[in-house]
Amino acid sequence: MKNSRSESYAKAGVDITAGYKAVELMKAHIARTRNEGCLDDVGGFGGCVGLPVSGMEEPVLVSGTDGCGTKVKLAILMDKHDTIGIDAVAMCVNDIICCGAKPLFFLDYIACGKNVPEKIASIVSGVAEGCVQSGAALIGGETAEHPGLMPIEDYDLAGFAVGIVDKKKIIDNKKTKVGDVVIALPSTGVHSNGFSLVRRVFGIDNNGDELYVPCEELCGKSIAETLLTPTRIYVKSVLALLSEVEVKGISHITGGGFYENIPRSIPKGLGAKIKKEDVRVLPIFKLIEKTGNIPERDMYNTFNMGVGMSITVSPEDADRAIEILKSCGEDAYVIGEIVESEDGVILC
Repeated sequence: MKNSRSESYAKAGVDITAGYKAVELMKAHIARTRNEGCLDDVGGFGGCVGLPVSGMEEPVLVSGTDGCGTKVKLAILMDKHDTIGIDAVAMCVNDIICCGAKPLFFLDYIACGKNVPEKIASIVSGVAEGCVQSGAALIGGETAEHPGLMPIEDYDLAGFAVGIVDKKKIIDNKKTKVGDVVIALPSTGVHSNGFSLVRRVFGIDNNGDELYVPCEELCGKSIAETLLTPTRIYVKSVLALLSEVEVKGISHITGGGFYENIPRSIPKGLGAKIKKEDVRVLPIFKLIEKTGNIPERDMYNTFNMGVGMSITVSPEDADRAIEILKSCGEDAYVIGEIVESEDGVILC
């Protein structure tokens, strides 16, 4: 690409040579994510991956796509871009693991007002870290420069993941019964949902220096630092659990909180009875609730409240499931049980 340059396009706001430099800078990060399925290097028109179907009777591909929402705005304001990519990967791979699918690969899409190669490479370094944490290969992506559509300092990030599972092992909640136990996997914070409300509560777009002051209620961390904490990726822990325990349902607690997400892992006619006193609510959520005068019902219907994922198992498997999850670094604990209900979630 030594001869590829366009002065006319550059005058219109798009520097194609910056794109080439960004690709060169990100290659080292991408190399960290290569797995046994990768067939080529980044730089072609498509990423090629072999399917690891050995031992599977009926392989099924499971896909998921998502972005980081307006959490990106916080990364831009803080001028810290090396973790938001973890969020982009997490939002996709945490979804597909709910079906029992092992992530195979990931592609990202970055739209920006101006392509600053070092910034793009920093964003991709976070994407690569998320891929390493989930075992997915980063096989390609796209960076699009949008002058006139976005301010030059702005960008948005989204992604797409594909995983694989044997059809007979898909988690479809059909075996869920009354008396089954609901286990919580703690979150690292707000993760990547509800940031439009968070930004309004703390006045993030205009609050300036106050966001960076150590806060006693957040154990000495600042609001900005706490909010930018990356979404936890649960893939490897859940895969370890699935290899030893029958899991009946998994829910990734994202936008819509408990009320919207937990019912997605429970069949009609049943509900999850959750004891609020058992939920280990993180300090950031208590601060959001107090600062914004947010009703408790809205908090549980917007945020994860400290529970990034819920897993349903038989009562006889609960102790073993928690033991396995803790051995994988998850401080898992019981938050409720399955009951007869048409309400989906009962918080009491």
